[in-house]
Parts: sequence; structure tokens; C-alpha cells
Amino acid sequence: MRGVILREIGKPVEVSDDLTVRRPGPGEVRVRLRAAGVCHSDLSMCEGRLPARLPLVPGHEGAGEVVELGPGVSGPPVGTRVILSWIPPCGGCHLCLGGQPNLCVSVPPPAPTVTFEGEPAHAALGVGCFAEETVVDARAAVPIPDDVPFDVAAVVGCAVLTGVGAVVNTARVRPGSSVLVIGCGGVGINVIQGARLAAAAPILAVDPFPEKLEAARAFGATHVTTPDGLGEAIKELTAGGGGFDYAFEVVGRSATIRQAWRATRRGGTTVVVGAGSAEDLVSFSAAELFYTERRLVGCLYGSGDVRTDFGRLLRLWRAGRLDLDGLITRRIGLGDVGAAFAEMGSGAVIRSLVTF
Repeated sequence: MRGVILREIGKPVEVSDDLTVRRPGPGEVRVRLRAAGVCHSDLSMCEGRLPARLPLVPGHEGAGEVVELGPGVSGPPVGTRVILSWIPPCGGCHLCLGGQPNLCVSVPPPAPTVTFEGEPAHAALGVGCFAEETVVDARAAVPIPDDVPFDVAAVVGCAVLTGVGAVVNTARVRPGSSVLVIGCGGVGINVIQGARLAAAAPILAVDPFPEKLEAARAFGATHVTTPDGLGEAIKELTAGGGGFDYAFEVVGRSATIRQAWRATRRGGTTVVVGAGSAEDLVSFSAAELFYTERRLVGCLYGSGDVRTDFGRLLRLWRAGRLDLDGLITRRIGLGDVGAAFAEMGSGAVIRSLVTF
């Protein structure tokens, strides 16, 4: 089987034909990948900013079709098109029953499903989409209609749910609210799409790359600026220059989290969407937390429920309310993943998509 492998943190990924996927065990299914998005979190794992076990098969944003069921598994049936979820809800724990299935930790990642050069390899976030096939918990394979293109389905699996969900699920933005989005990569663009869906106004996009700001306008930002112009934009776009009702940080760094916090009005909400490092600490004084009554909120996987939200997002796409096709800047092969990682810093790409 062909796939992408990372041998050592900080080293380039490589493509190998020497991967073997095992058969699914009880409660598992085998999925043949048809499309997989290249997400910045994959790069963060390869560079060591997010934890990962080696050797690693990266990739966590994918769609494909079920080709084999493990013992005792009744579905999804063989031939079903599915989006892979990197946080599959168990459906029975207190978090799932309490309406927070995105925080479920009751479904452990499968035991190593792939061998590389005869040794066990580890699938990124229990999924490992940068390979022709993968084995996942059956609850991680969420069925979708047969007429949904695999490339559209793949981006829903992470970037779209995370970004749109941050607005409609986590923050619950009200119509007419002012919104700031710092970071206009694949997830940030979908935060902007979510803000447009929520009828926010104005929507300010901040990014150092002009190409990303141009894309932000196309996806719904009413105003754009580089980081240097944020202070002036706050004065011009917010009531009394006091800051935005909602500020979304989609970078995952302490400096931009503080920037979003400072740009939030008193009583407003700062939402941290970016996946940051455990070593990158953010400091707040007790006085500012107390006096401003700003809310600092984390957002994991768009606070979503993959069992219902994947379908909801696809219905919005069918209705022309979400642009999913436009997110895909280019389609690549497995051998181009390393180059796609390098392009993330250029501002020229919203999403590279591996097609099989």
C-alpha cells in the first residue's frame, strides 16, 4: 500500500509503497481513501508543535468508502461513502449525553493499523488519511449521501466543521455582531464563512499575506487588513473604538491570542480556534479578567457533533450558502504532500487536496 510516512520529527515526510494495513478488528471498519485535505495541524505534528508518535502516517481530514467491516460491526455497510472524524463520539458518556460529543474521550484510537517496513506505524489522530487505506473505529466513519463528491466531503471533515462551528456552535454569534478573524488559512476562511452565515457585520479579516486577504473578501469578509493596521481598523469599525463583539484567533500562538483578546470589547468573547503548542503559554492579569468581563473560550472541532453537523454543512453547501468547492486551491498526489506543507507559509493556498 502507498502512503506518506514521517520517520523523525522535523524531517521531511516521504512516500513509501511499503505500508501494509491490517484487517479491521471488532468495532472497526476499513476505509479506502478517495480524498484528503492537507491541514496545518498535520504540519504541526510533523514539526513537533503538536504531539505525535513515530513513525507517523499524517493526515486527519479525509473521505472515502467503506470496504470491510470488522467482526460484530453492522455498519456503515460496505460501499458507503463516509467522512472520517478524528474525534468519534461514543454516544453514551456524560459529555456526549450532555451535548458536547466533540469533547468525548471514550473512544480510544485503534491499535496500530499500519506496518511500515515491518514495524508498527501510527495513524495521525487515529485516522492517518495520507495513505490509500486506513482502519478506524466504526463510529469515526460518518455516512454521507452517495452523490456528495469526495473532495467536498473531505474538507468538511476538519476545516469546515472547525471554522463554521466556531461561529455557530461555540460562540453562537448573533446577527449584526462585529466579528474579527485573525488568521485566514483554511480554517480561518471557514470562520469567515460562518460569520457570514450568522449575518455578522462588520467582518474583519487579519493576515500578513495579501493573497489570503483577497480570499477572505471572496468568502465573506467585509473588511481586511494586515496586522499592522488592526489598531486603526478597531477605531473605524467598532462602537466607540472599543473592540469587536467576537474575536476569533485561528493561528494557535500566544501572541495572536493576546492580540485577539485586546481587540475584543468589554463583555465580548475571544475564541481560540488555532491548535497551539503546550509550551506556548498565554498570560492574563487577574485584574483584566475581572474588570473587562471578556470571555475567553476554547474551541475544539467547532464544538460540533459529527453525527449531525456533517450533514448540516452539506445541506448548506447544496443550498449555495457554503462555498466548499472554492476552498480547494489545488489537487495533488501523495508525493506532493511535502511541497504542500512548504506552500502553507506562502499564502498562495487555502487547501491542497490529495486525491487518490
